Amino acid sequence: ANHVSALKRARQNEKRRTRNRAGRAANRTVVRKFEAALADGNAAALLPEAMAQLAGSAAKGVIPKKRAARKISRLAKAAAKQG
Repeated sequence: ANHVSALKRARQNEKRRTRNRAGRAANRTVVRKFEAALADGNAAALLPEAMAQLAGSAAKGVIPKKRAARKISRLAKAAAKQG
């Protein structure tokens, strides 16, 4: 990357990459916590946190909106099944 615009684009891409990686890691963490709570029997308490995290990631473009909707739906279904 020798042109000024190419250097800027490289900087932007790096920033976005690190931000997206952090967002995806946070998604994985919150889903893992939810699944652990599902095993313990108190998933309903963690469902709002998981839904908010996934919806926020979708809003920021970290993950596609439909993927977030699908994951949220599956988590809610699992929580409802538990009772």
